[in-house]
Amino acid sequence: MFVFAALLSNSTHAVEFASGEQVFSRCRACHALARNRVGPALCGVVGRKAGSMPKYPYSRAMADWGKVWTENELSSFLEDPMKARPGTKMGYAGIKNDQERLALIKFLAAAAVNSDLCAADN
Repeated sequence: MFVFAALLSNSTHAVEFASGEQVFSRCRACHALARNRVGPALCGVVGRKAGSMPKYPYSRAMADWGKVWTENELSSFLEDPMKARPGTKMGYAGIKNDQERLALIKFLAAAAVNSDLCAADN
C-alpha cells in the first residue's frame, strides 16, 4: 500500500508539474527561467525578495516593495498584478484560476531546485 501511495504521490507531482509548465508557457512571452527578458528571470523566484533580480530594471514600485515571494504572495500578485502592486511594469491581467496559479507556483518552486531545468531555459 505504501508503494502505491508513493506512486500516486509521484504521479500527482508529475501532473502538477506538467500543468504548471503549461501555465508557464503563457509567461514565456515576457519571462524565462534563467535570464532576464522583458520581465525578470523566474528561476528561484519562490523565496526571493521582490524586485531583487540582478541586472533587471524594476519599476520603483516593485524595487521598493520589500516583500519576499512566498507562495501566498505570488498567488496574490499573479491573480491581479496591477491591483496587488500598483505601479508594477507587469501589465498582465493575471491568472484568475486558483488551480492554475498554484500549479504555476509549484512549477516555479520545482524549477528552482532543478538547475538543469533552469539552465535549459535560456
